[in-house]
Amino acid sequence: MTETLRPSTLGEILDRTAQFYRRNFWLFAGTAALPYLVMVASLILALIVVAVPAGVLAGLAHNSGSAAGAATLIRSAAFVLAFFIVLPVYLGFYIFAVAGITEATVRVQRGERITIRAALKSARPRFWTYLWCLILQGIMAGIVPMIVAGVVIGPLIFLLMRPGAGMAADVALGFAVFVLAVATVGVMIWLGLSYAMSLAVCVVEEKPAWESLTRSMSLSKGTRGRIFVLSLLIMAISAAVSTVGYIFSIMVAAMGSVMGLGSTATAIAAVIGGILYAVVSISAQIVLQPVSWIALVLFYYDQRIRKEGFDIEWMMEQAGMTHPPHALAGGGIISAPAAPPDTVEER
Repeated sequence: MTETLRPSTLGEILDRTAQFYRRNFWLFAGTAALPYLVMVASLILALIVVAVPAGVLAGLAHNSGSAAGAATLIRSAAFVLAFFIVLPVYLGFYIFAVAGITEATVRVQRGERITIRAALKSARPRFWTYLWCLILQGIMAGIVPMIVAGVVIGPLIFLLMRPGAGMAADVALGFAVFVLAVATVGVMIWLGLSYAMSLAVCVVEEKPAWESLTRSMSLSKGTRGRIFVLSLLIMAISAAVSTVGYIFSIMVAAMGSVMGLGSTATAIAAVIGGILYAVVSISAQIVLQPVSWIALVLFYYDQRIRKEGFDIEWMMEQAGMTHPPHALAGGGIISAPAAPPDTVEER
């Protein structure tokens, strides 16, 4: 640990996030890139399927009827099959990536070094726990509020659609539906912020999925607003980068038409523009994804310092006044570096 442990402001956490990321860019970006390799491979396969002439596809299917109809059927079947294959693979790689980024952040926080391979490998023993943790987080923060809202809003919509209700009743019911919908979105955001640190808890403290969610709910009290600001910042940066990529893709696609190169050149320019937009978007996601997961780990430790006196535990451990962390009940205590500094201040 290379700096004094103390409660940090949002600006300080963002600054430390930037420092961690800048000093270990290839570690975090390389770990985050794993699931996007699946997306790139899927995109290439989709372009190949689309580019194959209809007659060739019909010949492969031994269809003597309409070539266009056979090609459409084959392409639709290929996309459906790819969806059910690619989605589970992408989800599995995503779990390895986010758990690896979290583990890498913990190691960097300790002052240790870790490789991309070691970060990804660290997720393998508890892969299913991490998967269930994220799935459960999505269920509790997204699906459950939507189901409750549907149960409440459904009858109101039914009453709103019945004939002869009157203008005043329709306005009142419509306003009630709008308020409940907004409230549902607010609850979903609040639950998402409350459970945001659940994976950090699951990785650091090695707790089961449900216990990780309940502990995240407790730890997040008092810092949900800061996590919300972080999320807005990342969304704004992502939207800006995506907009720039979209503008460039439109410019490239329009070049063929502006220069009057014919329909073939225009189609090629459109494909190149689409590929450019996909590359920019995927690259932006690879670069930006680690930011939120690094920051959530730092928020996790900051909340432990504020609520549980983790800084005191760390200093006592550094002074040799406590047992090794793995011997303590409850887990989740950062182990000391192999060669701890003379003080807890980072040099």
